[in-house]
Amino acid sequence: MSPLRMAQGRLRISFFLVLVVFFSFFVRLVFVQGVNAQERAHQAARELNQTVDLPAPRGEITDRNGNVLARSIDALDLVVDQNLIGDPKVTANLVAPIINASTAAIQNRLTGTRKFVYVAKDITPAQWLKIKEVIALNNSDKPMSKRIGGFFTQRGFKRDYPGKTLSANTLGFVNSEGVGGGGIEASMNSVLSGTDGVLSYSSGKGPSIPSARQSLIPAKAGTNIRLTIDRDLQWITENAIASVAKRTRAQSITAVVMDPATGEILALATAPTFDPNKFNVTKSNLLKIPAVQEAYEPGSTGKVMTFAAALQEKVIDPTTVFTIPYTIKRADRIFHDHESHPKWKLTSTGILAKSSNVGTIQIGEKMSENTLYSYLTKFGIGQPVNMGLPGESPGIFSKVDKWSRSTAPTVAFGQGYSLTTIQATSVFATIANNGVRAVPHIIAGTSNQNGHYTPKVNNSGVKVVDKEVAKTLSLMMESVVAEGGTAPSAQIPGYRVAGKTGTANRFNDKCRCYSGYTASFIGFAPAEKPRFVMSITIQDPKGIHWGGYLGGPVFKEVISYALKSYQIAPSGELNVPFPLDAATLKKREKITAAAEAKD
Repeated sequence: MSPLRMAQGRLRISFFLVLVVFFSFFVRLVFVQGVNAQERAHQAARELNQTVDLPAPRGEITDRNGNVLARSIDALDLVVDQNLIGDPKVTANLVAPIINASTAAIQNRLTGTRKFVYVAKDITPAQWLKIKEVIALNNSDKPMSKRIGGFFTQRGFKRDYPGKTLSANTLGFVNSEGVGGGGIEASMNSVLSGTDGVLSYSSGKGPSIPSARQSLIPAKAGTNIRLTIDRDLQWITENAIASVAKRTRAQSITAVVMDPATGEILALATAPTFDPNKFNVTKSNLLKIPAVQEAYEPGSTGKVMTFAAALQEKVIDPTTVFTIPYTIKRADRIFHDHESHPKWKLTSTGILAKSSNVGTIQIGEKMSENTLYSYLTKFGIGQPVNMGLPGESPGIFSKVDKWSRSTAPTVAFGQGYSLTTIQATSVFATIANNGVRAVPHIIAGTSNQNGHYTPKVNNSGVKVVDKEVAKTLSLMMESVVAEGGTAPSAQIPGYRVAGKTGTANRFNDKCRCYSGYTASFIGFAPAEKPRFVMSITIQDPKGIHWGGYLGGPVFKEVISYALKSYQIAPSGELNVPFPLDAATLKKREKITAAAEAKD
């Protein structure tokens, strides 16, 4: 074959190959522009346009007077474009110490090809300035290809508790993901959280294009919650129990102050407590809300329900006389009073004032088991309070068909069932509120970002005993804080006070046995027209464990402040106490008879 023909053949082959290539491009172009145009456009848009959530500030939590207890404050979130990090290890070594983070964890966040990655949340402006300084110093003697870039900040929010430990257990905390992890922050998380917004921006292979940013949906702030708590009264209460906790080395102390007429919780304090600003370094047992989560056997404070039932059923009156031995046997158990004594002849009031277990058993036996059970359930025993706090316990109260022959005597003087501090406070609030049980609550209402306030609707009160019975029992309870009672340290000069002490054997979950004590005092003032009910519960105190000795002074300190702060007038005429024993009763009857004879 001649050279000319060979050349022509090669040209034909080359031309054919060129046609094939051009045809392939044409087919591909038709496919991309015609058949698959929409999908390719969407793919390009996805690669160019990025979206980022804009965090919404959580709603505030305030006290009853609008004082802020929890709020969201501006914070900086450190963000990086991983494509601009030349050496993640070197960069992590520079940045991690500044933000107090693990070098390995930061290196992991810097490694990859993602254009938007959170490195750290809630950094301070000072930390961001330091990061920029060390990066600038590192880049000063490096070629362009070795320089660090890609760091920027995004505005965010950090949860702040200005009172630090104030109401910490009630408020709870917010974790690093912005989710409530305890207290009101957890139970009302969906209300407080609000709705995040969305930010869109365009980016190429390198950094994002700032001029192309646009907000698609603005963030909507969360709803504010107003509590019934009084900040100043809360502070006084926390300080009072903190000193007792330190002195007694108790496992925990819980105090509740309630308005008996409305059921509003004015203070709910726990010791020891924690700082929700530092919840991540707090022991888990300190994050609980013992007032609603921990059930215990109340002991003698539970006796008031037995007395209320007996008065309502008209099987006793304040001066009914009983012969009280030190011990009494029922079924296979022997019950006794807290201190050895000869036979007493006490009135019903005297049994309450001296907190006699044996005497209370005798009063309880004047009613059937079903009757006693029904009154305790009316007082709310064994039923959830539903205050809106997480993990609320209903307590434990077995039905009568589960009782043994010794259960009724045990229940009569406050053991054999369990309740929470809130439930115990509610029992006394019922007596203080003329026999009507107002539903305890701690959430007053909510307000949106426009300031519109919506009060929370609560259930109406439930009548438990007659007004006359409640008034009579209140007069009897005044003897508890009088001289000769078990809590004279709870007296408040100028005001009448009614109350009851309690010291119960404490059930220990660890050994599944009884060890230690639960000491308590619950009272209200002014007794003639109660404005405040307060309970103090001390779990496992070391040393002296009497409820009146430990709780009485706390009651006096806190309620004295409350009476003054709310400008409650002192009591008028003092109560003439019921006789505590048969001898005093007989003397009074003689005096009365002599006075009537003169008339």
